[in-house]
Amino acid sequence: MSETYNIKYNRDMHRSYIETSLVAPHLTDEYDFTGAKTVRVSAPLTVPMNDYTRTGANRYGTPTELKDAVQEMTLTQDKSFALTIDKGNSQDKNDTEAFAKKMLSLQLAERAIPEFDKYALDVLSKKAGTIVGSSTALSKTNIVDRITDGTVFLDDAEIAQNGRTLFVNAATYKLLKLADEFTNVDKIANMTLTKGVVGKFDNMTVVKVPKGRWPENVNFIIVQKAAATAPTTIHDAKVHKDPPGISGNLLEGRNYYDCFVIASRAKGVYVDVNTAKAQICAAPTISTSGAISSTTSSCQFKYTIDGSDPRYSTTAVIGSQTSPTSNVTVKAYAYKEGHFDSAVAVKVLE
Repeated sequence: MSETYNIKYNRDMHRSYIETSLVAPHLTDEYDFTGAKTVRVSAPLTVPMNDYTRTGANRYGTPTELKDAVQEMTLTQDKSFALTIDKGNSQDKNDTEAFAKKMLSLQLAERAIPEFDKYALDVLSKKAGTIVGSSTALSKTNIVDRITDGTVFLDDAEIAQNGRTLFVNAATYKLLKLADEFTNVDKIANMTLTKGVVGKFDNMTVVKVPKGRWPENVNFIIVQKAAATAPTTIHDAKVHKDPPGISGNLLEGRNYYDCFVIASRAKGVYVDVNTAKAQICAAPTISTSGAISSTTSSCQFKYTIDGSDPRYSTTAVIGSQTSPTSNVTVKAYAYKEGHFDSAVAVKVLE
């Protein structure tokens, strides 16, 4: 007789993702699900300062109603697995659920978590608010300057210093260890070790990422926690005992997740790219007639006219010509297969 056991520890599975992942613990979890696969992030917008006047009404200035910068994002990574355990091969067939949990832990550690991290780091590197590049390879003599350039950018953009994480691959970490400014952590709890934390640099937590999870042609990534999120919704598993056609167990699982840079905080994600091997699209030029062009050949453009960042906006339009309208602000960026996205160009059409 066929039986199905639902493994009822979705919360534990979610916790396993968060605690075991090298990336998820360093991103914000401040988001709300608005549907089965849609999340919303809201950030309150501040208002300009006024000159106080000592006479008349509204001496503090004309009141402006509080508004939020709202970003809705749709999860795209719907992953699953299926594994059969024949009775003839299972040494633990008398304890189906216990053995299923063992296999689930193994599946998470060897497949699900590395794939999750690889996807998240790829998104962070390609959708970063700031992407800089150099054809000069990192070395023990320039690595401190290159990373510090990133922290200076975040400082000048007034990105919070607390909650910053420096993600590096093994090669970059090897160079960083030779720098006097790097502080190795002598005593780290086992739980921290599983998260890849290997030290501190310039008040940032340093996380070393294995080669298989690291995005190609990226030297390092700096992320302030509030600037990106990796929402997850479905983590479930079930064991089918003696289903039709199988003498044994069928273990099935599903993971539904994604990773997003938050538009209003995008300057908190900074990426250094090796441009000797990969190119960054040149920022476009927007003419007074609304034509968009770039010195990078064969690239495409996305633009907005509602003030939103076209790299993250659902209102972004693909094209190289806007409809010229007076007093409209055009924001555009260039993208191309095999290249990193350009910076955003801004033009006010008068």
